[in-house]
Amino acid sequence: MTPARILLTALLPFAAGYFMSYLLRAVNAVVAPDLVRDLGLSPAELGLLTAAYLGAFALFQLPLGVLLDRYGPRKVQAGLLTIAALGCLGFAFAGDFAGLFAARAVIGLGFSAGLMASYKSSATWVPLERRSLANTAIMSVGALGVVVATEPTEYLVSLIGWRDMFIVFAGLIMLAALFILLAAPRQDTVTAPSPLKTQFAQMLAILRTPLFWRIAPLLGLTSGVQIGIQTLWAGPWLRDVMGFSREEVARHLLFMAIAFMVGILSVGVIADRLGRRGIGPMQVMLGFNLLYFVAQAVLVLRLDGLMFPAWLMVAAFGQVAVLAFPWFAAHIGKELAGRANASINFTMFVCAFAAQYLVGLIIGLFPVTATGYSPEGYSWALGCFLAVQIAAMIWYLAASPHREKPQ
Repeated sequence: MTPARILLTALLPFAAGYFMSYLLRAVNAVVAPDLVRDLGLSPAELGLLTAAYLGAFALFQLPLGVLLDRYGPRKVQAGLLTIAALGCLGFAFAGDFAGLFAARAVIGLGFSAGLMASYKSSATWVPLERRSLANTAIMSVGALGVVVATEPTEYLVSLIGWRDMFIVFAGLIMLAALFILLAAPRQDTVTAPSPLKTQFAQMLAILRTPLFWRIAPLLGLTSGVQIGIQTLWAGPWLRDVMGFSREEVARHLLFMAIAFMVGILSVGVIADRLGRRGIGPMQVMLGFNLLYFVAQAVLVLRLDGLMFPAWLMVAAFGQVAVLAFPWFAAHIGKELAGRANASINFTMFVCAFAAQYLVGLIIGLFPVTATGYSPEGYSWALGCFLAVQIAAMIWYLAASPHREKPQ
């Protein structure tokens, strides 16, 4: 296919699905006050409810990789988006915590192929040397979903309420599914897929490789922590630590979403250009990770004047692990790209689930203040996760060197 056709058919439709995925992933950062008011949720319950999306998302990653390699991203993504739309309707009509939790999990299941279907299509149609740029471009479209999940969502909630808003989201998700079904390439799988038993065995073989255990903790923790805190706890943090009003919180979440979109696209462009000079994607990723750790340290220490710039850095550089996906998939093999990407994505969303829930659990150990949750609780929660991320980087760097170029 020509570059223009690849962009319009193999990348853009899946990017639209990923846009909706990130919108629904981040929406609770804005509607959290409504959920707390209507259901009387504790910090741990709010974290668990929001993390239900991430838990279901993570659990489906391993079978998802097999499905993508066997049936192709077009069919798999369109079908799963339909499930996500049903989950949104369930969330809109749920009457208690259990109903909301179940519906949120269904939404997470439905969006479990959001990024992986995009990466599978990229691995099929985009040359390896341009794949990091293509993947970060897709992620930047997803970042638009985070943008919409801030002030625009706050405005929509003020107009029609959070329940009707989820009905609107269900309709938009079905439009994205239809777009993928009609526009994406139909010939997107290998001509003779292996038996399912063999494909699952190959997935387990990926999970047993030393390369996976070397890189997965670093990728999973760095990305997972950013997902967990930006899509839920950044909003309450801005309220409780910086004293912002609800409108100010939504506006600053918008700034963070823009930073995410610009940052991840910039990272892709930088990696693409440095790659032509012989600097590999893993080296670029590690450099940005150091900036990401410094920004988190500022938040943990609550340094006056630097806290919101630090949030912008967390948003911009928290997902640089995207650079490792084509590198890892190329080492595993093109025919296993879906399963290779899904195995890494699995670790990311297990970590995101843990971060989103455990941050709330740790915050709940501290007494509440007049405005909300304790600033000390946030520092302890974020500090614990910063420590394990640094440990994961040390583990990666201490392991025996591995070649940058695929075998």
